Amino acid sequence: MILKPARLILALVAVAAIPAFAQNVATVNGKAIPASRVDQVVKQVVAQGQQADSPQLREAIKKDLIGREVLIQEADKQGYGTRPEVKAQLDNARQSIIINALLADYIKKNPVKDADIKAEYDKVKAQAMQAGGQEYHARHILVATEAEAKDIITKLKGGAKFEDLAKVSKDGSAANGGDLGWANPSSYVKPFADALVALKPGQITQTPVQSQFGFHVIKLEETRPVKLPTLEEVKDRVAESLQQKKLAAYRDELMKKAKIQ
Repeated sequence: MILKPARLILALVAVAAIPAFAQNVATVNGKAIPASRVDQVVKQVVAQGQQADSPQLREAIKKDLIGREVLIQEADKQGYGTRPEVKAQLDNARQSIIINALLADYIKKNPVKDADIKAEYDKVKAQAMQAGGQEYHARHILVATEAEAKDIITKLKGGAKFEDLAKVSKDGSAANGGDLGWANPSSYVKPFADALVALKPGQITQTPVQSQFGFHVIKLEETRPVKLPTLEEVKDRVAESLQQKKLAAYRDELMKKAKIQ
């Protein structure tokens, strides 16, 4: 069938109007909810690996957006947006969103390179291989004075259990009998590390070990060869760490340029 010019124009107008109507998934009290908002939320959910894109997911998101629109309209009607504490939270949220966008763009322009990741991995690997490629399972008791540490050593020599005495330790290890877990000596401050590597499994320091944190009594439980993950196994974590360092350096650079009074 051949349409007459007038009917052709009407048909084209109708077709052109369909996409505009389809741009909104719902209208709440005259306020349209655009389909682009659904698309955006779907993209976020899928990117986080929570669900795959599906009609069911889109319908659930649509209902959620409608519910949120109903609530925000009621909140606006009651003037919640004018409250000082709400305005402060909105300002904080605005700052966070804009700052995150700035930092994400900075990382895109200054990406962490594979060479940087390998160099960082090699550096950490070299540190881990210190002390003969061994890692140490240690306990300690941290006290404020040398006299306290000497008294603990005397009690240990008299047969007291290390785990019991460790309850007085000034740090979080007190709840675990002074257990510090497995670690490379390089992760400790130098006085502590030097005393630790001088011990044999089962031995306790015979004199207090002083550091900037106080006085330590150290016990070496056991040692084992360092087992390092491969570069591929930790590549993402190393990249994330380097990204955070880049962002911290960028922030520090901006702070140095800023006039702060």
